Amino acid sequence: MLFGSGKYSYRVIETWATLPAGWEWGWIPAVACDSRDRVFVYSRSEHPLVIFDRDGNFLEEWGQDILQDAHGLFIDGDDNVYCTERNTHCVHKFDRSGRLVMTLGTPGQQGAADGDPFRLPTDLGVASNGDLYVSDGYGNARVHHYAPDGTLLNSWGSWGSGPGQFGLSHCVRVDRYDRVWVCDRENRRIQFFDLTGSYLGEWDDLAHPDTVFFAPDEDVVYIAELDQQVSIYDFDRTLLAQWGGQRKSETPGEFRACPHGIWADSRGDLYVGEVQTNGRLQKYVRVG
Repeated sequence: MLFGSGKYSYRVIETWATLPAGWEWGWIPAVACDSRDRVFVYSRSEHPLVIFDRDGNFLEEWGQDILQDAHGLFIDGDDNVYCTERNTHCVHKFDRSGRLVMTLGTPGQQGAADGDPFRLPTDLGVASNGDLYVSDGYGNARVHHYAPDGTLLNSWGSWGSGPGQFGLSHCVRVDRYDRVWVCDRENRRIQFFDLTGSYLGEWDDLAHPDTVFFAPDEDVVYIAELDQQVSIYDFDRTLLAQWGGQRKSETPGEFRACPHGIWADSRGDLYVGEVQTNGRLQKYVRVG
């Protein structure tokens, strides 16, 4: 059975990755691939960050005794790995060898005042100049802008549904034109900003967008949507492919619970992790 359409058609490999004996998956809110197509899986389990090759063979585990509550995951062009921890109010940066090199926020300590970083943050994106953007979405309706060295430069956002306001700033990513995309999940939209936080526009009427991924060198966005759906659009919002759709299903390739994390490797194969269920990580091999 194929999913998607046209050049964005896929066949699914449901039980793609094999954990070491005795390990178990929890919820899988995030997945990402580095330049070598190593697949990083960030889960709510006793082994939060585990790494596989593209065939699903276990390679190693990172962040033991550091990572506690998986939510967002991002890998930049230098293969630095950023793990956003929701309940501990921080973001950890690991280099390509797995060494912890920076932490934004104080683990276990939320922002002192409403709006201050962090209060249950959700994800991180990196701009072309190396600046960092963190969506601070469950306890704050904010996006925080940092210099590459971790200096806070700017913050924007407030609770609401107007331009620049958020019901839940759930993910932030920066496209190749340095537009900042923010998944405003509870308002069922994605908002767009420039690098200083000025509002540019939005896409509304989405199915509770959780996370976005941009295809390198293409004006294409992949969206994991909470309402059992994956959508692929070009930047003009032409729908290229879509599957799932507001019903839970045990059928491989569809969604048992809620798509939450999404990434594509260098061959265009997609990886989608789900929350509100344990152990659901599906690989979609591109055949289009």
